[in-house]
Amino acid sequence: MNFTKMIGAGNDFVIYNGLECNIDNYSELALKSCDRHFSVGADGILVCEKSKIADIKMVYYNSDGSIGEMCGNGIRCFSKYVYENELVNKREFTVETLAGIKKIILETDGFGKVSTVKVNMGYPMFEAKSIPVDINKDEVILEKINIDGKEIVFSSVLVGVPHTVIFVDDINSIDINDLGAKLEVYSVFPKKTNVNFIEILDKNHINIYTWERGAGRTLGCGTGSCASVVIGYRLGKLDNIVKVKTEGGQLQVELQDDYEIYMSGGAKTICIGKFDKNF
Repeated sequence: MNFTKMIGAGNDFVIYNGLECNIDNYSELALKSCDRHFSVGADGILVCEKSKIADIKMVYYNSDGSIGEMCGNGIRCFSKYVYENELVNKREFTVETLAGIKKIILETDGFGKVSTVKVNMGYPMFEAKSIPVDINKDEVILEKINIDGKEIVFSSVLVGVPHTVIFVDDINSIDINDLGAKLEVYSVFPKKTNVNFIEILDKNHINIYTWERGAGRTLGCGTGSCASVVIGYRLGKLDNIVKVKTEGGQLQVELQDDYEIYMSGGAKTICIGKFDKNF
């Protein structure tokens, strides 16, 4: 089975052309593909499929074998892949995901290679029931919970997938792995949550560390970057255009009217290969 490994702002993925191969069990394939010791290794897999409602469909599974509704860095890699492999033959197209249809705008260089991918990520949802968060409030803004005797102030929003945002003064002073793992499965999050720790440099620049639902500590998260800018803007901490520095790269998030989100950034092909028949 042929594969392509790609990376976007620190998130790495194994991509399969589902138009050419039959895949029986996506969950099993994700578990095998993403193992960093016995396989290629990745945060998740992306599969291209035909769509009846968009130009193409993106299927995403996390490294733990669970399905994901959407992946921001993943869709940039996916978009570069389908264009450069001529599965889609235009620079503006639509992608079907479980979080809705996303519009893609590509910038290319003089050799026809994709240099930047801009994604219309749609609108965030603040309603607690929609995220979901089990809390007796309409929205989840600056709420408090106790983890290991420490008070945590958090806000949550749905950007295709549930995200929790925590602002910190010094991002290096936080035990991201320990706190992220505990917050992911905390009782108020019935479908678990992604956790983003944000250090504000100024109103147009932030650092972000992310613990992803179903993948653990990752070097970047596109939807998490979007969610963090949305919450920061909602609280008056950030402007509507923000450069986001992840542990593995950088992207830009722009908010337009009514919080409509546009995410822009690059993607890179790492390698192309073929799995052994006994894989």
